Amino acid sequence: MLRILFVCHGNICRSPMAEFVLNYLAEKHGLGDEIYAESAAVSREEIGNDIHPGTAKILKKYKIPYHKRSARQITPDDYDNFDLIIGMDRYNISGMRRIFGGDPDKKVEMLLKFAGQPGREVDDPWYTGDFETAYYEIKKGCEGIIKDYLGRRCR
Repeated sequence: MLRILFVCHGNICRSPMAEFVLNYLAEKHGLGDEIYAESAAVSREEIGNDIHPGTAKILKKYKIPYHKRSARQITPDDYDNFDLIIGMDRYNISGMRRIFGGDPDKKVEMLLKFAGQPGREVDDPWYTGDFETAYYEIKKGCEGIIKDYLGRRCR
């Protein structure tokens, strides 16, 4: 099973959106037993909080199943427990490397790399208020992850 951890600043907007979108897409493509996603934060600011109402609204709009959850911060153990750890922006990547003590196994990536846009960030809708654009970019990244996985599986 490919285990993926999505990471953003507070774990209430972008990373849980990516978690639910990827798990939905994996099920839709018959890969629910092969791909699994969770999410976490680099900061401690939102620990214990559920997803942002803007994230819930977008997930409802696009009929992406989601459930009540609590934001959590990444730990050094996450590096060993996940195959791929995906950040939404450079700040997330920097924070992950600090907490993990580096990235010796090259597991840390930016999401939009999988959408063919390496180095591009998913803006934080907490600040922009634009959950629609965040969803569009996250969906493109998650579709790229599925495509990449299927390409490797078929080799």
